[in-house]
Amino acid sequence: MKRFLNLANSLSLFRIIIAPVVAWNIISGRWMTASFLLVLSIFSDLLDGPIARKKGQESAAGGLLDHSCDAILVAVLLFVLTETHGIPLLLPVLVVVSFLQYVLDSKALSGHRLRTSFLGRSNGIAYFVLACLCIFSEVLEINLPDYFIVTCAWILIASTLLSMSERLWTLLTK
Repeated sequence: MKRFLNLANSLSLFRIIIAPVVAWNIISGRWMTASFLLVLSIFSDLLDGPIARKKGQESAAGGLLDHSCDAILVAVLLFVLTETHGIPLLLPVLVVVSFLQYVLDSKALSGHRLRTSFLGRSNGIAYFVLACLCIFSEVLEINLPDYFIVTCAWILIASTLLSMSERLWTLLTK
């Protein structure tokens, strides 16, 4: 257990711990605090991988933890943003379902490394970008049109469904 609790994995776990705090700040209209915590979360995500590689602590379990923390954070953010910014509830639900498919398809629970795809990786980044647009626009007092956020969300829903279909097709044809 001590080997698993290293700096890189602690940075990943930070995102799970901070997710409900960011959500509460969004619900409370504390956009500046939510933004600050989101920036810290993004930095933790950018640093955990390089730290694990530099210290020789890369592992399939660490990769699974990193991706799990990202999925939980972004699903929580998008779920809360359904109330504040009209993001369709289908998007955070699909984030969770597609992540579960990703884990099961990769056989990550039996110790295999996660198998990434370009579209899946792009969607993962786009989920964060959409959440950041919503949250940072509140701090900067930029009034993004509702249709812009909703259109972006529906594009992400379509690309997530496409990514899930692509994974399923690859699994069935190999």
